[in-house]
Amino acid sequence: MTNYWIGVASKKHVEIGIKEGFCQLNHGKKAPLQRMQAGDWLLYYSSKLTLDGGEPYQQFTAIGQIRQGEAYQVEMAPGFSPFRKNVDYYQFEREFPLQGLRDFPEWQVKRPQLRFGHFPISEDLFRVITSSMGKAEMIGGQGIIEKLS
Repeated sequence: MTNYWIGVASKKHVEIGIKEGFCQLNHGKKAPLQRMQAGDWLLYYSSKLTLDGGEPYQQFTAIGQIRQGEAYQVEMAPGFSPFRKNVDYYQFEREFPLQGLRDFPEWQVKRPQLRFGHFPISEDLFRVITSSMGKAEMIGGQGIIEKLS
């Protein structure tokens, strides 16, 4: 069964993950990555441009599909070895603002979960967000998918 997830990270961190083909959640915790299985979909929401910056962003900034394989650790600095999982990312036409979901009933229930950094959503909510982001094409991959259908 395919599951659908939202992960929260700054836009700059999302861009690094897209470039290198991985996701990292909740400051490198392993548990959220273990909940996602190969074939699951991940939407990134970026509340800010940078981790330490105060500039709000509030956009959905990435669409990815979890690849086969387990979470793995990478040493980024002495004493900091976050967990990551490999992801196939999709390039899309436009980011989608958070406020675009204000009238969608399920979002009213899910929105408070943003503070947890990672949570499941329904396929319906996933489709609402991704269809608003336009046509998507796998980065470095094969083929174009229309509205991730």
